[in-house]
Amino acid sequence: MLKTRLTHPEILHALAMAGHRAKVLITDGNYPHSTKSNPRAARVFLNLAPGTVKVTEVLEALTHTIPIESAEVMQSEDGKEPPIWAEFRALLPGIVLTERPLPEFYKAALLPDIALVIATGEQQPYANLMLTIGVIWPTDAAHDLSAIAQST
Repeated sequence: MLKTRLTHPEILHALAMAGHRAKVLITDGNYPHSTKSNPRAARVFLNLAPGTVKVTEVLEALTHTIPIESAEVMQSEDGKEPPIWAEFRALLPGIVLTERPLPEFYKAALLPDIALVIATGEQQPYANLMLTIGVIWPTDAAHDLSAIAQST
């Protein structure tokens, strides 16, 4: 049995295969998965029905499973901040959301560093999120790096 909050076998498998700097794309219910995401990425479809599963539910599970180094969001075409971004910030304390215009976001989603695409039934507009997986430093290595930084 797993003790982690995330128990979805396909997502866990894709995350285990991904490494540092690989990216996870979590998409809303309107995202064009077949044409605007890396075709070699693992795909998990959690879009059971409109509004189920939500992007924030997936994000919350991921925050307890992987280190998140950075996050990118899709800018709205009118330039206004979508309400869901406040929810992203609450779930990603200390991480700045990097805004990408829609065409640039789509272009980045096609790159080979997208290791996993998770489709949701999220109904909020512009609720697409691209996460970069970070590193988990061993305690001793973190201490060693800190000591090295202090000595220079």
